[in-house]
Amino acid sequence: MAGSAEEAEDLVQEIYLRAWRSFDGFEGRSSVRTWLYRIATNVCLTALERRGRRPLPSGLGAPSGDPDAPVVAGPEVPWLQPFPDTLLAAKRADPAEVAASRAGIRLAYVAALQHLSARQRAVLILRDVLEWPAAQVADVLGTTTTAVNSALRRARVQLARALPAEDELAEPAEPDRRALLDRFAAAIENADASALAQLLAEDVVLEMPPVLTWFAGRQAVVGFTASQLLTEPGALRLVPVMANGQPAFAVYQRESGEAYHAHAVQVLTVTTTGIARIVAFTDPGLFTSFGLPQQYGTAAMPVPAADRAVPPWPR
Repeated sequence: MAGSAEEAEDLVQEIYLRAWRSFDGFEGRSSVRTWLYRIATNVCLTALERRGRRPLPSGLGAPSGDPDAPVVAGPEVPWLQPFPDTLLAAKRADPAEVAASRAGIRLAYVAALQHLSARQRAVLILRDVLEWPAAQVADVLGTTTTAVNSALRRARVQLARALPAEDELAEPAEPDRRALLDRFAAAIENADASALAQLLAEDVVLEMPPVLTWFAGRQAVVGFTASQLLTEPGALRLVPVMANGQPAFAVYQRESGEAYHAHAVQVLTVTTTGIARIVAFTDPGLFTSFGLPQQYGTAAMPVPAADRAVPPWPR
């Protein structure tokens, strides 16, 4: 609902506070679970009505056609943020449930949700992600089943316009995916633009919030990264993580001497045609939510030996 793990944590505290204050008035006419979801939904609706949506750069304008032009920052925009998989509290043993859970937090899905009204977003999540019956959703939202079904139809239509087609997101087999990700990390760390180009889909997209400027197409993306990011072998170190149910890297940048400092979290969309999207959230503060230190090479995260392969990808 919030599009931000940090904001979600704040909203959870507000939900607990409201529940604690009003528990004496709970009459047991519904389950405690439904009662808590009603409070949670109302807290989220109030927050979203005050703040509005959290976009990605691609939701605010056209891509840049010049990889050498200065980028434009958007510090005042309440940007969408990545969601660390480690914060997913639910431990589901059923593979189908795990897949459904990941589908509901994929970055493209959460970004598409931002195009919906707050109430449509609530209906869609309760019905399609949590798979609640329409009558139960109506009870939570204080409305009718007819109104819920109507809102769900409108939300699905609008979401379909914003989401890429499922066949475009088809992922390669696990061994191929892991090999591609290892090659991606090596290309970035070695500042090898040619190797990077071989891994990207023809229509790849690069976004870098809080920067408004974004690029589409292999030539533009490689041109920008080669001139602005891949300037020196060994200047960047990549640590594999998972965000929004997708492969991601925490990127450390060498700023002075041999010290590497937190720089960005890159969330990748990997398809059978290559890496189709890179969203690089340039916010060192995000590293805390991923359980990572601000500096690479500390006792908490030692620098790998020079001859060590890329760290194994988390399953």
